[in-house]
Amino acid sequence: MGIFNFFNKEKKETLDKGLNKTKESVFSKLSRAVAGKSKVDDDVLDNLEEVLVTSDVGVETTLRIIERIEERVAKDKYLNTSELNSILKEEIASLLAENNTDAPLDFDAPLPKKPYVIMVVGVNGVGKTTTIGKLAYQFKKAGKKVYLGAADTFRAAAVDQLVIWGERVGVPVVKQKMGSDPASVAYDAVSSAKANDADVVIIDTAGRLHNKVNLMNELTKIKNVMQKIIPDAPHEILLVLDGSTGQNAFEQAKQFTKATDVNALAVTKLDGTAKGGVVIGISDQFKIPVKYIGLGEKMEDLQVFDKNEFVESLFS
Repeated sequence: MGIFNFFNKEKKETLDKGLNKTKESVFSKLSRAVAGKSKVDDDVLDNLEEVLVTSDVGVETTLRIIERIEERVAKDKYLNTSELNSILKEEIASLLAENNTDAPLDFDAPLPKKPYVIMVVGVNGVGKTTTIGKLAYQFKKAGKKVYLGAADTFRAAAVDQLVIWGERVGVPVVKQKMGSDPASVAYDAVSSAKANDADVVIIDTAGRLHNKVNLMNELTKIKNVMQKIIPDAPHEILLVLDGSTGQNAFEQAKQFTKATDVNALAVTKLDGTAKGGVVIGISDQFKIPVKYIGLGEKMEDLQVFDKNEFVESLFS
């Protein structure tokens, strides 16, 4: 077996294992939805709608999927319930392809800018700092020079946690004392990254949502300050969402996409939940690419999201 086949197999196994709870839940619900039925009729479609909504795909996305399957039924006149799984797989993959044309990248792919500046946003508790640490690990493993900026200066735990991740991964963390101006930390981090010829700089930010005006102002200030060093920074504003919160993740995505120009999503903690369908709904509803998914505790368990692999794993 070639080395790339080995890594692909390992990645697929991690994906399958991470989605196991969702798969078990979806398949048991699908089995009940088609029980005693030989063809896809209105009853089966009603049951399928319930399966998708209760798997946290979201109402709007569910209705779009049902509509597509109804068109297939009308065109083919007769669809066997045994085909439902493969039809679901095809229609969801097709839906995601329409909404997200970005080809999946791996961590060792060339970055479009140097240093490539990623500003990470998200509420406290979603796994934001852990995701940053895992991103740093994956980029470093791929041979890239990484800097981290601890701009969540309102929580000592956030700075301490990022420093620990920096030590574990072996990358420098730029920080200031507690309560410092977050924009000042971001400025220092981007300056250091540029001066030291880094490939990637990842900036952590505060996770408060209770005052959206302050949050928006703070994130705007951080962006403006970074642009003094790199005019088009940040290149990526990555919103981290906790997949295990289901519909609450949709609400957080709404709030943050209003507050700042999010252009990439990371959905974490998919291994601990049966709500993995949320990735489909979020990807469809917000027209923002899901770029990374978290499938476990290990540093290798953060993967670049491949929509085809995801759907294949979920419905296979």
